[in-house]
Amino acid sequence: MWEKEYESMDRTDLEQLQLERLQATLNRAYRSVRFYNQLFDQAGILPEEIKTMDDLARIPFTRKSALRDNYPYGMFAVPLREVVRIHSSSGTSGKPTVVGYTRGDLVNWSNLVARILVAAGVSSEDVIQIAFGYGLFTGAFGLHYGVERLGASVIPVSSGNTEKQIMIMKDYRTTVLVCTPSYALHIAEVMKEMGVHPNELSLKIGCFGAEAWSEGIRKKIEESLYIRATDNYGLSEIIGPGVAGECQYKCGLHIQEDHFIAEIINPDTGERLPLGEEGELVLTTITKEALPMIRYRTGDITRLLTDPCPCGRTFVRMARVSGRTDDMLIIRGVNVFPSQIEYILLEEEGAEPHYQLIVDREGALDTLEVRLEVSDKIFYDEMKLQQEFQNRIQKKISSLLGLNVKVTLVEPRTLERTTGKARRVIDNRKL
Repeated sequence: MWEKEYESMDRTDLEQLQLERLQATLNRAYRSVRFYNQLFDQAGILPEEIKTMDDLARIPFTRKSALRDNYPYGMFAVPLREVVRIHSSSGTSGKPTVVGYTRGDLVNWSNLVARILVAAGVSSEDVIQIAFGYGLFTGAFGLHYGVERLGASVIPVSSGNTEKQIMIMKDYRTTVLVCTPSYALHIAEVMKEMGVHPNELSLKIGCFGAEAWSEGIRKKIEESLYIRATDNYGLSEIIGPGVAGECQYKCGLHIQEDHFIAEIINPDTGERLPLGEEGELVLTTITKEALPMIRYRTGDITRLLTDPCPCGRTFVRMARVSGRTDDMLIIRGVNVFPSQIEYILLEEEGAEPHYQLIVDREGALDTLEVRLEVSDKIFYDEMKLQQEFQNRIQKKISSLLGLNVKVTLVEPRTLERTTGKARRVIDNRKL
């Protein structure tokens, strides 16, 4: 462990630490952030009334819209002169969300990322290639400074130029790859085209995040790159990467509870759910100085796991994110998550881990088409066998969703590849 005194804390001591840090955060946010001052006053709550962890549920939620409404610096709890780093989202759906860090925040951030790297099996002896895009996105810089804090060697190669990525991996003897899982799969494809075998590389670990992925995708990555693939989780509004990460046992992502308080709520009612039930993840920061976030609705669907982990860490774990509240598609009144369909696709031998869901509207009715890349063997197989393969998948998806869907098989390398998050859904409806 990187910080054993915290990562393996007794639960009673941890909860007392959380409460003390929470109370300090609430008081500071109330005094320094107009949004939180108004939020508390409108709810008729004073920070000092939050005396137990259960009292946290009395506080209204913070949503992403709060950051946009207070763009760019209205959510900061410190003067701008104390902010030494600024990141933001792309702003593709409106104003970007702007996040800031004090020097103390950067120290904490580096330590948290070092923790998840060590949990994944990374050490100061490793050479780590970061294939996230450097810029306002928190992923690349967050991992970069965590690697340096750990004392490992970092290759800030950024994203894109896949053939060069592979050359660097081979020549620089990269041992750890950091990128999105979908880009890792693309790297494996290009390696095959280049005639580069995984045995020619020094890769042993992959630390992947920034998009939801399944156990099926993990298996494909591990088999094609000969590595152990681990999941990590973060979001810019909370801190970036470092919020949670898998250990080598890969049985859930340990949430860094000495810095964040996690809750699971019913996304429709906002009601807090019991431990173990699936719902929307809500996070509260308790050490952030520049940008405290109180009961922030992440939009990510998961559940919390409390059974002991063999690694000895005592932090609660989150299950792999199964979808997002805002990625959920409503088709003819049916709630559809891409991850549900992905699970079925990856069960089929011959299905490649690349697909797109095309949602459209014909007249008054919504339609769903699943475009799936398949191996050369399937695509060029005799028509009867190809049709049987297609019908089998279509029947499974239709049975699961209770919807008629169209399945279209396409040859390998047909669907768009990106160096960032995979574009899984194309919604052509005018909603």
